[in-house]
Amino acid sequence: MYDTRDFRRGLKVLMNNDPWVIVDFQHVNPGKGAAFTRTKVKNLRTGQVVEHNIKSGDKLEKPDVEERSMQFLYNDADGYNFMDTANYEQISLTNLEVGDTKNYLIENSVIKVVFFNNKPIGVETETFVELKVVETAPGVRGDTATGGSKPAKLETGLVVSVPFHINEGDILRIDTREGVYVDRVNRK
Repeated sequence: MYDTRDFRRGLKVLMNNDPWVIVDFQHVNPGKGAAFTRTKVKNLRTGQVVEHNIKSGDKLEKPDVEERSMQFLYNDADGYNFMDTANYEQISLTNLEVGDTKNYLIENSVIKVVFFNNKPIGVETETFVELKVVETAPGVRGDTATGGSKPAKLETGLVVSVPFHINEGDILRIDTREGVYVDRVNRK
């Protein structure tokens, strides 16, 4: 059981028989009335983000959630296919279960698959991933002075805004929380 004092970002809790993760929280002590914690939580099954006010002293249960390292094999019409790196068991997740994470999945990469009551419900990626630019307009000499940006299509199909000096073949670091360009990775 978790008390409101135990709250932290990323903590997984059970509410209404569904697993949720705390995205943000703030302890509030109004001048009149009881103290509470304003909490923003994300449903691990649906991806829905909602705000809840939880009275101080209330307790939330710990969900039966497990993360397993799995290798992303491929996607097809049936969904996204993963293999457990420990026992080589394969599972398939639907587009809904994978959600926006599909923009960061590269074949043969190892990621975390989230299980609730021993059933796969979603995928978690690292905060930052490195993806290759497969299509973008060439940078024109002198364009960098204005500080503008241009669209770039990455190997997973994700399109992000990048500075003019980025070219096809460059490896970029992308923030998966917001799907934005962070910087170019120098590999030599």
